[in-house]
Amino acid sequence: MAELRHPPLDAVLPWRAAGGAVQLEELRFTSQFGVRRRGRAAAYLAGLPLPLEPNRVAAMGAARVLWLGPDEWLVTATEGGEGGLGERLARTEGAFVTDLSSSRAVIAVSGAAARRLLEAGCGIDLHPRKFAPGDCAQTLLARVPVIIDQVAPAPAYRVFVRRSLACWLARWMIDAAAGL
Repeated sequence: MAELRHPPLDAVLPWRAAGGAVQLEELRFTSQFGVRRRGRAAAYLAGLPLPLEPNRVAAMGAARVLWLGPDEWLVTATEGGEGGLGERLARTEGAFVTDLSSSRAVIAVSGAAARRLLEAGCGIDLHPRKFAPGDCAQTLLARVPVIIDQVAPAPAYRVFVRRSLACWLARWMIDAAAGL
């Protein structure tokens, strides 16, 4: 049977700036699960560590858990790395799990000028003293609501954006990177 899923950024990404200062790539078919849990949160959920500090990320294998609020997390896994993650989360007692995989595209932003590119469009301080691997934030990037997750000190980030705005934001990033 033919593949029925279509990544939203096929026509735009991957893209690489001359000299490789910025690379943009879509992380296709990333699994994303919104998790809400009332009351005092345990340190683990379905075998995954939960970050309990604001704007922190916990990682285990291909899975990353982003703190979004006092009782809210985003659990992600790149294609092929989910290994029944949704089913494990759904069986967790006291947790409300929503599959958000189709709601957002994920853009990997890397290269020496990646931080400068993101800073050109958002109001948070991404300097390594303030924002480092293991940090995440909900913010606006070029006036578009996003979640930014720093995955490596290189710098390398993942930008989660609504699918309906993904092409526009990717094109904005390409235009902004040309001016760096």
